[in-house]
Amino acid sequence: MADLEAVPEDWSSALVVVAHPDDMEYGGAGAIARWTAQGKNIKYLLACRGENGIDSMEPAACAPLRVEEQIASCAAVGVTEVEFLDHPDGTIEYGIPLRRDITAAIRRHRPEFVITGNYRETWPGGGLNMADHIAVGRAAVDAVRDAGNRWIFPELGLEKWEGVKYVAAASSPLSTHAVDITDSFDASVASLRAHKAYLEALSGDMADPEPFLRSMAEAVGQRFGGVLATSFELLSV
Repeated sequence: MADLEAVPEDWSSALVVVAHPDDMEYGGAGAIARWTAQGKNIKYLLACRGENGIDSMEPAACAPLRVEEQIASCAAVGVTEVEFLDHPDGTIEYGIPLRRDITAAIRRHRPEFVITGNYRETWPGGGLNMADHIAVGRAAVDAVRDAGNRWIFPELGLEKWEGVKYVAAASSPLSTHAVDITDSFDASVASLRAHKAYLEALSGDMADPEPFLRSMAEAVGQRFGGVLATSFELLSV
């Protein structure tokens, strides 16, 4: 496989758009920690509250707990502004309502960089992705264009925003770029560990943050100078 290029860092503000609590923490949070340490302003938008994500917990009890854990997770990487939508966990649909909600956030926050999760059908290595990730990632990419057209969603009453310079999808099987997270790796582990209740309900490798994230970072680093790294598919705007 080809070596990865460095993600450009000539920007000052970003909006992370993902489906669930914990999505960015499985790989991408190290980059967020690096960037907030540089003084960049990063905010999060989650399409749902993760209410159906813990099998042993009723959704009504699960949602506020996962929201609390996500806020703590963001704080571990220097992010203080986190917004939650109310699309249904597990059955988020790609469509106009989702695009409208993400467009509204882009117009409000006016980021130069939009970061989302992997929206391809598979993960690196071939495992199947899930429908919520695909729907939200695809909608986030489309909302970048929507946000710049004043005639799309005029009912929002928000000025158009054409200032997005980059769009990136974390942990894509078609990754083109990477970020050195050697100095921010510990923060990425702390960010994932903040999802305490979620991790306790898991089994297997994904339930143990440090070795899981280290193995991912080392694998990406093999294509990026041998450092600990996290990967992104960088899209042209």
